[in-house]
Amino acid sequence: MSNRHLARTIAMQTLFAWDFNGKKNETIEAVIDENFVNFAPQFDDGGFVRETVKSILEHSEEIDNYIRRYATEWPLEQITIVDRNVLRIGIYELLYSTNIPPRVAINEAIEIAKAFGGESSGKFINGVLGAIYKDMPEAEREKREAITQQLKEAKEAKAKEAEPEEPAA
Repeated sequence: MSNRHLARTIAMQTLFAWDFNGKKNETIEAVIDENFVNFAPQFDDGGFVRETVKSILEHSEEIDNYIRRYATEWPLEQITIVDRNVLRIGIYELLYSTNIPPRVAINEAIEIAKAFGGESSGKFINGVLGAIYKDMPEAEREKREAITQQLKEAKEAKAKEAEPEEPAA
């Protein structure tokens, strides 16, 4: 499991507990700490979980409005707690986190939904996030895809730098 995938899983578990317990923001730090102790005690995510969760809470009303708009067949309160919070992470990463490629945001959300949600969770998450991505302004999609390409090129350059040099003959 990649570090970011593990961090997203901890973020989802944190948001699940927050949502399940009445959305009490004052307890969120304790919930994050508890989830690290219980699920990844030696894991250092560089603050990714805290940043993600806090940003989702800051934008929670806007994010929930996206869920209402794009999951029209399901009132927000009737969507399972897992699916609702996976959507929150996916929408946050898709619309607010400029350093995460859109396809990564969607694919990660689908994988977490498959692991923790119900039988049709992956398809549901894919449908909602795919529709949001499709409706993003073309300029924003192009900008995000350019970021994806830059990240890919940087990763390839870093890997090439790490390769041992051939000895001179």
